[in-house]
Amino acid sequence: MNKISIMDVSINNVTKAEAGEKIRNRLEKGGDGIFTIFTPNTEIVMLCNDDSELKRIINKGSMVLPDGIGLIYASRIKRLPLKERVTGFDTSVEILTIAAEKGYKVFLLGGAPGVAEKASANIRKKFGDIICGYQHGYFKGQHIGHADHQEERAIINRINDLKPDIVFVGLGSPKQEKWIDYHGNNLNANLVIGNGGTIDVLSGNVKRAPQFYQNLGLEWLYRLVSDPKRIKRQILLPVFMLKILFGPKDIVKSNN
Repeated sequence: MNKISIMDVSINNVTKAEAGEKIRNRLEKGGDGIFTIFTPNTEIVMLCNDDSELKRIINKGSMVLPDGIGLIYASRIKRLPLKERVTGFDTSVEILTIAAEKGYKVFLLGGAPGVAEKASANIRKKFGDIICGYQHGYFKGQHIGHADHQEERAIINRINDLKPDIVFVGLGSPKQEKWIDYHGNNLNANLVIGNGGTIDVLSGNVKRAPQFYQNLGLEWLYRLVSDPKRIKRQILLPVFMLKILFGPKDIVKSNN
């Protein structure tokens, strides 16, 4: 797959359909190691500028999808356009659809206590009995500075005993990416995706932006209006665009 580098973060230049087909083929045919999917938005790309470990982890992902509309605009401004925005939520729903069709099992990891349980119940209603287990993200583990804690080891063992084909990890960035990198080789699964707040949305606790906002690439505005405390995070958007406009010529480049 072709890649576009934005601030040295390599992103696959794919459509939603192409990403879905790649995922379907991987789940059907398998492969060496675990297939990791990361879904950076503008904020995460900015975080990578100050966190070389996060950048390294994302850049070695099996598939890195452009979740943020700012990434699409940046690529167009520099005349190396990404085909379209491919969100972590939409990709996760596609994965659930494939799992329902093919009988794959999914494990949900993340969210506050009770959230993954509610998401599991909602998924079962819509997609059938594809959830083999769930676990909230409030446990002692690598993501909060307790790597290899006995509580975390017990969760890893339980996941592997349930033999999921797919694991959703929704611990928020950069925790989820670093957790996946640290534990990827310990998970006996085919595919793992770091999908942020997807479990919260699937639970019904968080509402996704209406389609009108999605179509205009204004989900960030809807979330800001819904939760003004996000202003500290959203301020990164104009900073990002200024860097794109006035930064070095190769701030966006082809990785072909």
